[in-house]
Amino acid sequence: MNTSTPLTWRDDKQSLTVSLGDLDIATYTYDATDEQRESPRPFFHPLRTTAGETVSAYRPWDHVWHKGIAWSLPHFGEDNFWGGPSFRRGEDYKWLPNNGTMRHEAVLESGLDGGAFRFAHTLSWWTQGGKHVVDEVRSIRISPGPDADSWTLVFETAMTNVSGSDVQIGSPTTEGRENAGYGGLFWRGPREFAGGRIAGPGGTTGEALRGTRGPWLAFVGQHDDSCRFSTVLIADDTANAQHPPEWFARSEPFACFGPAPFFSEEVTFADGATMKNRYAVMTADGDSDAGRLDSLAAAAVDMLRQQAVEASA
Repeated sequence: MNTSTPLTWRDDKQSLTVSLGDLDIATYTYDATDEQRESPRPFFHPLRTTAGETVSAYRPWDHVWHKGIAWSLPHFGEDNFWGGPSFRRGEDYKWLPNNGTMRHEAVLESGLDGGAFRFAHTLSWWTQGGKHVVDEVRSIRISPGPDADSWTLVFETAMTNVSGSDVQIGSPTTEGRENAGYGGLFWRGPREFAGGRIAGPGGTTGEALRGTRGPWLAFVGQHDDSCRFSTVLIADDTANAQHPPEWFARSEPFACFGPAPFFSEEVTFADGATMKNRYAVMTADGDSDAGRLDSLAAAAVDMLRQQAVEASA
């Protein structure tokens, strides 16, 4: 771990910001107050590399419900915890009164531990019609990377179905839209990353990776003004039920990607059951060839293993 520059943090009771030295690298808005049509939910933005480059977008005009990195589920039964219109078989996208809300309830943990920042809180999920359907415990861990040019976010969610009935979790693809299985931990990149490089294990690249399975995926983009490159990589925990997941990824007309555990098959979320998912997000300065991506992925997997050990202790 890079310990040369310490982490610090501050909290305004609605969002918290983690800094590496004098640089703010991550802001997590845990008590969102967005419009109902955007499905208010916690999100990470801005996210910055250790060189100070911003690698996230907030409310882009084409999809104002895209917010940095957020846990977002567009097809939670008949409800939408993604934001925007809902895709319906044979009807395309349509606005429905089904945009749910993830409400912050209480902070469980907040502070520095062993050079890393930890935060945990509880949330309750409510449909637009006012039904309480999920209780969630969510935790994040932010730490400097193994080298001075990266840092890692470990994101963990444990959702319990309190709706009183089973819920089918799917995607636009399970509803009939081909190769559009988004939903899960979703990253939206800055506008200048359009046309960037999607990269996966074994040196594979390109939008053909959308819908394929793999333990991790990455995006390399170039910034306006500085013309520097940055890399974002997400690794899936081996304990996740759909590991290795299918991935949703786009380079055009904008940059986005994320593990999509409900991409092509609906998953039954049984009443009273708890669904857990854990991911590591590596944010790194610079371009990344296949070798560097393998190294970043290995570091991300190590962080997930460490988190699993600590969680079971």
